[in-house]
Amino acid sequence: MRAVLDVVMLALDIYTWLLIISAVLSWLIAFNVLNTRNQFVATVWDMLYKITEPVLRPIRNRLPNMGGIDLSPIILLLLIFFVQRVIQLYLYPAVF
Repeated sequence: MRAVLDVVMLALDIYTWLLIISAVLSWLIAFNVLNTRNQFVATVWDMLYKITEPVLRPIRNRLPNMGGIDLSPIILLLLIFFVQRVIQLYLYPAVF
């Protein structure tokens, strides 16, 4: 059971980094630092979009319109941190 929890924690850590990279990449594309005509940038952006968008879309639908400010990654990161803390504080001790 501990191994399953370790895999879940690792998956949550990886998804956290993918969310952060996706947010930074979206800023760089929005400010024309990176060009999506570059094939590598377009491929990375498409991959990150396909990984993060299915989880972020329901959060965006529930949030009010903030006028161009997207708070859904922040809310998802808070949810991930909450789940990680619950696993660390309540599930890990119960496994031993």
